[in-house]
Amino acid sequence: MLLIYNNAAAFETMAEDEKSAIFTQVDVLMKELQESGEWAGGEALVDAARTKTVQVRDGGTIVTDGPYLEAKEQFAGYLAVDVASEERAVEIAARWPDACRWAMEVRQVISG
Repeated sequence: MLLIYNNAAAFETMAEDEKSAIFTQVDVLMKELQESGEWAGGEALVDAARTKTVQVRDGGTIVTDGPYLEAKEQFAGYLAVDVASEERAVEIAARWPDACRWAMEVRQVISG
């Protein structure tokens, strides 16, 4: 699984041509992954400000608005890929536009 981290506020300040270039990069990579059969799924997430954080403490449920993390960069979406190696997953993550501006995380999914 490739986890996408970005900064929504910073993205909103980008020029339209820069945003368009990002989406073009994503489209190229998505087409490649679909054609190679490595694409297994993925979704973008709503803005982190619409997040609910749920914690259970002392038998009570605490629900707070917004992300738990105190950071500008937040989990923004994910790609699930079915690749032959961790190296290939890292290669794909390095090509994802958010990796150049913020971060991507590569994590193996535990299959049950």
